[in-house]
Formats: sequence, structure tokens, C-alpha cells
Amino acid sequence: MIQNYENFIAGQWVSAVSGKTFSTVNPADIREIVAHYSQGGSADFAAATAAASNAFPKWAALTPVARGRVLSKAAQILESRKAELAILLTREEGKTLAEATGEVGRAVDIFRFYGGLSYVVGGQTLPHDLPGNLLMTRREPLGVVALITPWNFPIAIPAWKLVPALLCGNTLVLKPASQAPAMALELARVLAEAGLPAGVLNVVAGEGRAFGAEIASNPAIQALSFTGSHTVGSGLYQSLAPRMIRVQLEMGSKNPTLVLADADLDLAARLVATAGFGLTGQACTATSRVIVERAVLENFTEKLVGLAKNWKVGSGLSAGVQMGPAVNADEFEGNFQAIRQAQLEGARLIWGGERLSEGEMAHGYFMQPTVLGEVTPFMTIAQEEVFGPVVAVLGVDSFDEAISVANGVPYGLSASLVTRDFKKALQYAERIECGVVKVNQISTGLALQAPFGGVKNSSTDTFREQGTAALDFYSRSKTVYLDYSA
Repeated sequence: MIQNYENFIAGQWVSAVSGKTFSTVNPADIREIVAHYSQGGSADFAAATAAASNAFPKWAALTPVARGRVLSKAAQILESRKAELAILLTREEGKTLAEATGEVGRAVDIFRFYGGLSYVVGGQTLPHDLPGNLLMTRREPLGVVALITPWNFPIAIPAWKLVPALLCGNTLVLKPASQAPAMALELARVLAEAGLPAGVLNVVAGEGRAFGAEIASNPAIQALSFTGSHTVGSGLYQSLAPRMIRVQLEMGSKNPTLVLADADLDLAARLVATAGFGLTGQACTATSRVIVERAVLENFTEKLVGLAKNWKVGSGLSAGVQMGPAVNADEFEGNFQAIRQAQLEGARLIWGGERLSEGEMAHGYFMQPTVLGEVTPFMTIAQEEVFGPVVAVLGVDSFDEAISVANGVPYGLSASLVTRDFKKALQYAERIECGVVKVNQISTGLALQAPFGGVKNSSTDTFREQGTAALDFYSRSKTVYLDYSA
């Protein structure tokens, strides 16, 4: 079934001013059109910003509890639609149905979490140094906030941005990635049904450059939260610097998993395979480097390759599939280019690296999960992000060398360690340069109640996302002094 979407502006579904449209296809079978969209441009983003600006005073005037009731109602509606939305997500983005169902469930939990949090959101009352005086703070919204979200988590990332932003009293213009916009537009539908006033959330699927120009030039927009590539994010950051508005960027990564000689190697191989091949490697927290002490390098690699050989690849809607297709032709070909470049630089292709085109995979972007060995720290494959199921294995002689190699990249988002040594686990948490540390766990997967963000080129490293920390980005503090002694 082909879906048809218009943009959501001022509480109405409207066609793009230009009349332009675009379509998305199923990456598991590119003959299948998933949805048709109105392609928003400058005029549409301007209209969305105006709608958000007009809606701001009334929405901001509500109490957090009143706003939270809308979010809690949205959680109920979203949960009732979880099965159908998971299928649509799988068809448009390509991940397995189990992964898609989990992602929609995460969005439900995000709405539920912030809906409950609405009862405790607010400022502080502080002791004053004089009698008869009150000292307190107020948490206030910023105004109109722009959100730009990627295709790889098309419902979870929009949810974890827009929900805390709404709770704080902001109004929003959201531009989802054109590769998979359906989930963001469905969130708009759910929130409208839950009672969100017109204009509070506006969603435009369209041209990124046009939206970037709108954010840079329109004084009504007071903040931007962006998740995507470092190239695009850094460009946005520079363009917004003259306005000095609040900017939050979460960008690229090159996440390591360290496997020490004392590790449970079966566990280590399973964690690396899950974090490297799950979600087709298309996660900002995916393991793309595994750094192994040489004493166990051969044994570990053998176990990892054994898992890769038996990893079930296919359409995300097929039973038992562990890995779906790459999302599009560019990402697909980029994976093979990265593998070829690694081989040219001296890496050894141990397993994978081939396109899969038999049977139901003939018309999709399917490939084998790939393991590269004999990788050295300064090879391109060890330094630059590959957004696909490609794991580079590097050997080291010690724990200290492993940390040095792990830190020797321009990114710092997520990092995992597999060990039985409690002391080294704590030392790792202290010394690794990243925003998320995992011990004996996969590098992917996040707790919604905990802060999330990176360091170095992975992030602006200012405000964190998720949990109560997210509220700090979407609100500002006002300090109030009151003398009632007279």
C-alpha cells in the first residue's frame, strides 16, 4: 500500500507551495514505492516558522502538567498503532521488523517518560542570605525551535528531540530526513489527535538547504537541535554563529569495542556482531572498530567470523532475519568503497564484502556482514565512519595501547569494553574519550532516562539529549529575587 503525505503546518495537511513531490522506495525491494510526499521549500519552511511563532504564546502559557497530559495521551495513541507503524518503518528504512518494533516502543516510552516528568519540571527555591527574602529560579521556554533528524532512527530521534522541547513549552519546526519521513509525519498525526494545539508542531519534508537558510535568517527561530553527519552539522554551526542562537549537534562516530585477554570471548564476539551488524551497522553508536589484545586475537576473530557467516540477511519483514538492507544506493556503494580502500591500504578481507542478490534479495541493497583483519590504527577504515555492517579488527599488545588506539580518532561517541577485570573497567571509564561508556555490553542501545551525547567531532559537547538533561537545552533559567520583609 502506497502512503500519501502532505506537510503538516499550522495544524493542517498542506501541499508544498511549489507543487513538487518526491517518493521513497523500499530498500529491500526498490521496485516498491512506499510513500509519496510534498517536497517543502523555502516558502513552506517560512510558513511553518510563522505558524510556530504564532502558536508559541498560548502553548508557553500552559503549565508543564497541562503540556504533559498531551504527551501522555500521545503515548497511548502511539502504542495502539505500534504494529502498523513498525511495518511502515521497516518498509521505508529497511531495518528488521523486530528492530522497528523496538524503535516504535522506544518512542512510546519517551512520550510516557516526559509526560510523567511534567509533574516535577520547574525551577528551584534557594536559601537567601537575608530574612524576609525569597530567591528562586524559573525554567522558561526558548521560543521556536528547529529540529533536523536523520533517517536511521526515523521515529526515536524525532521523539527524543520534540517531546522534551514540547514539555518545556517551545513550538517546533521539524525537518525529517527525506530518505524516511513517514514516521515524523505520523508523530504529527498522533500529537494532533492527542490534542496538541495547531501550530505547536510543524513538520515539513523537504530541502535541507532551504531549511538551513530559514534557520540562519529568521530571528523567530531561537535554537536548533540536529543529528546527522559532521559535514552538514559543522556547516550549520558556522552559518548560525552570527546569530549566536543555541545549537545542539550530534554527528559522526567511530566507536570502538575493546576485547581484553581475560574477556569471555563468546560474549565479546556476540556483542561485537550485534553492535556491528545489527541495524545493518547504520547506527551512530555501532561498533566499527574492535581492538583486541593479541593473546586472544586469533581466537576472537575466529568466533566473530563464525557469527558473521551465519548472520541471517534479508527483508526486514521476513521471519528470523537479523540484518536488513542498506538504506539506499549511496550508503550501499559507500560500504564497498570503504572495504576496497581498506584492502588497498593493507587490510585483509577475512569475511564478507559481497553483494547478496539471490531470490528475494535480487532488487534490494543487501550485503554480507564484513570482517576486516590486519587493520592498523591510521588506515582510513580505522579513522573514518563507515555507516554499514563493516567491522575492522585491530590487534594491540596491552590495555594501555588499546586505550591509546581507541582515543586516536577525531570522534568520541560510544565505546565498549569486554573484560572480567573490575579495576580496568573503571580505569577505562575514566580514560576513554567518549560520551557513552559500556562495559560487557553492546556499544549500541541507550537508556532514555540517561544523558546522551558525544565529544570531539561527534558533538558540540554542550547540552546532552535524553533524560532530564534534555530539558536544559530546551529551556533557559531566570532568577527571581523577592523581598517581602517590608
